[in-house]
Amino acid sequence: MILVIDALNRDRFQSVIDDMFRLRARVFRDRMGWEVAVHDGREFDLFDNLDPVYLVALDDAYNVIGCNRMLQTTGPHMLTDVFQDILCGEPPLRSATVWENTRFCIDTERLKRPDSTRSVSSTACELMAGIAEYAYESGLTDVISVVDPAMDRILKRCDNAPYGYLGKTVQMGKTKALAALSDITEERIARIRAFGEITGNIFADEDEVAEALAARATDDMLPPYLLDYCNEQIAAASTLHEKDAALRLKAALVEKVRSRSGMRA
Repeated sequence: MILVIDALNRDRFQSVIDDMFRLRARVFRDRMGWEVAVHDGREFDLFDNLDPVYLVALDDAYNVIGCNRMLQTTGPHMLTDVFQDILCGEPPLRSATVWENTRFCIDTERLKRPDSTRSVSSTACELMAGIAEYAYESGLTDVISVVDPAMDRILKRCDNAPYGYLGKTVQMGKTKALAALSDITEERIARIRAFGEITGNIFADEDEVAEALAARATDDMLPPYLLDYCNEQIAAASTLHEKDAALRLKAALVEKVRSRSGMRA
């Protein structure tokens, strides 16, 4: 599922954003060797302070397994302010209907675990479809993606090939970078969905995600042995009365831990 985070709901999903920044550090610095700024295990830059739109891929347990960042080209963005060498002196493309797409990455380590129900390719396709569908619903006509050659090949393999490029491919630190142009059309969305065998709505319900994250945060307050005991009692309940009693016990234990730590509900 894809969770859209923007300036309007950012405060609700700070934990998701934090996990996203951690994923970006693991991918771009540790795995790919990019020269990016990492602080306390989190990769973020000045563009993250400009209220971008994040599209975050979540698994069934609401863990972050992929992410992407979108910025309007009418303001500061990476192609104009960081990767300007790509343009070779050409004026930047600025339009209210053209946005920039950067920081696309997938948590391959988590997705390759034996207990994972998702694959790297399906997650990548779902995230690509999310980008295209969000852009289409927002009235965008094109998206510029600042990518490396490997990501450009992935786009082509997923039947999501760019229709053109801006400037040229240039060396940027330890890697190369290029600016790929993708038109936002129903045809492109259909191609990505067909390749990834995607059906139905892929966007997450904000309230559902927020409630699940709140419940997980509450669970994290209990020692593992108490959490396991409470969950076992809830699962084993055979009547509504027994289940209610088990839920009340769990709530009482959480409240006790919270009061001891001085936390508020």
